[in-house]
Amino acid sequence: MFRTASLHNVPKVTIHFASPDALADAVIADVGKRIVLALPLGLGKPCHVVNALVEKAVADSCIELHIFTALTLEPPEPDNALEKRFMEPARKRLFGDYPRLSYAQRLRDRRLPANIQVNEFFFLAGRWLGVPRAQTAHIAANYTHVLGYMIERGANVLAQLVARREVGGTKHFSLASNTDLSIDLLQARRQGRANFVMVAQANSEMPFMTGDAVVDADEIDYLLDSPATDFELFSAPRRPIEATDQAIGLHAARLVRDGGTLQVGIGSIGDAVSAALILRHEHNEDFREIIGELSAGEADRFSDCGVFEAGLYASSEMFVLGLLELVEHDVIRREVDGALVHAGFFVESREFYRRLREMSDEERHRFRMTSVAFTNQLYGDEDEKRAARVKACFINNAMKATLLGAVISDGLEDGKVVSGVGGQFNFVTQAFALPDARSVLTLQATRLSKGEVESNIVWSFAHETIPRHLRDIIITEYGIADLRGKPDGEVIAQMLSIADSRFQQGLLEKAKHAGKIDKDYEISKAYRHNSPERVERVVGKWQDAGYLKVFPFGSDFTEIEQRLLPALSEMGRTRYSKRQMFRLARDGWGADSNAQDDACIQRMGLDQPRGLKQRLYRLLLRGALARVRDDGADQSDQVSSFQS
Repeated sequence: MFRTASLHNVPKVTIHFASPDALADAVIADVGKRIVLALPLGLGKPCHVVNALVEKAVADSCIELHIFTALTLEPPEPDNALEKRFMEPARKRLFGDYPRLSYAQRLRDRRLPANIQVNEFFFLAGRWLGVPRAQTAHIAANYTHVLGYMIERGANVLAQLVARREVGGTKHFSLASNTDLSIDLLQARRQGRANFVMVAQANSEMPFMTGDAVVDADEIDYLLDSPATDFELFSAPRRPIEATDQAIGLHAARLVRDGGTLQVGIGSIGDAVSAALILRHEHNEDFREIIGELSAGEADRFSDCGVFEAGLYASSEMFVLGLLELVEHDVIRREVDGALVHAGFFVESREFYRRLREMSDEERHRFRMTSVAFTNQLYGDEDEKRAARVKACFINNAMKATLLGAVISDGLEDGKVVSGVGGQFNFVTQAFALPDARSVLTLQATRLSKGEVESNIVWSFAHETIPRHLRDIIITEYGIADLRGKPDGEVIAQMLSIADSRFQQGLLEKAKHAGKIDKDYEISKAYRHNSPERVERVVGKWQDAGYLKVFPFGSDFTEIEQRLLPALSEMGRTRYSKRQMFRLARDGWGADSNAQDDACIQRMGLDQPRGLKQRLYRLLLRGALARVRDDGADQSDQVSSFQS
């Protein structure tokens, strides 16, 4: 049934469609009623093509549709009435008109028929915890292993969103946001190791990335290209950076060596690392002073934190806004084969896409999109990679860590998957394979669970993403634990030094009971004051001085929304305690009215409350705004529903 021309160097004509429904019919006629659909993770999904194929399978139970993908992007849905009041007026501005993927909606609503199977190897963090069918269909995989799994499962359709442009009457196409696996899938087809049709959907907002991302027109079998199916790219709003993440970013920035190689992930910690590296480069004395205040007597342990005279090179599976900022601030300037950054995919803010689109080809070519087989591992052209990736620092986020240095980044103790392994294991092993590289895993020392504070450093956990024999460097807001090559007792001591002091003694007792640390060991006095208050005091001081910004790379939120975010977070902390809620309402009753607070209350539609519930909301919000203002509470607490 396949178009055999796709397997040979025979010129062929791409078939153009304006209708996704007609394109779906053509695909089914070509490959048959058993469709194994390979989709890029994140931004590269051709939404109209996917939805058309899904609806064909919904209408015809004889069609077997197997979707293999990751990171299905969905605008967040509010969990409660207050979140809805905040989100709805800003939804279009923050997330645009990105089409909803029908398989995700049906899966979430438990309306996905049995003849449609969706396997993801990486979830949007936390979004599928309550969906059993998504949990049972999850595939645990290193990013670099996924290509083989797709081929083994017999992928017969690869569908992707592409950038296109016309030069001299000839159309050119770019894989743009997702070269990660598609480059190698297309190469496998050219070599006869895979047999599939390539379906592309053109998008006018997708930046045209050059180099490896460019795909010949004759590689595309079916193309959907119509103004009716053009759409605004998914936007991940730029995140506020809370005090704990500011501290983590500052500690991590101490470890990046001049002339070296950087990898960093998405999220507020990734932004914090990038902002801290810029601070280190442009205000080095102030950077060192902040480190001295944050560090509990060990600021000199990692002393190579001067300005970047030689500059950095970045090899990162994900191209994030922070890397773009590091180039513009002259921190990343070491070229490898003409590139400052090699990366496999991107999902970012609307501003990020605009900046890429407006670059000249020469500028954009410095940001080289390529395969994760290139960025995430050393195999293939290994000598060249080793020569390029000198003094590498691979920085990734985690959820929890054990006292013995194992790290948990993907799931819960009961087996439910929060996100996935992705490329984290790849980068950890790469750090051990390179002679002068380090793996840096970051996590907040505590988390709030149903109103109770829990330690993210634990004695043990039911599973591990990174086993303890690959322990290297772990960072919390309280400092750096250097674990590589250390005996267990010393590892435990180091981990205790970066744990929250409210949990240190209990953790130490467990280690002593297990016979893994000397019975007479005591935690040094220098590390017994690991408290959120100390971190917020230092970070707040330097925020007031203008050095540590809540939104270092700009914000997609208005000034009023930026003021509301920490107040809503303050309200959220009282949700599980009637006593705390009463105290917050009492603060609201006694709070003085001011124009800024009134504007926030109006933005939430509570200036003319109807009924008792809305009056209570207004009282609580006024109390939260007063508390944030008067207590100097961290203005960057994130509202989880707005994070990607």
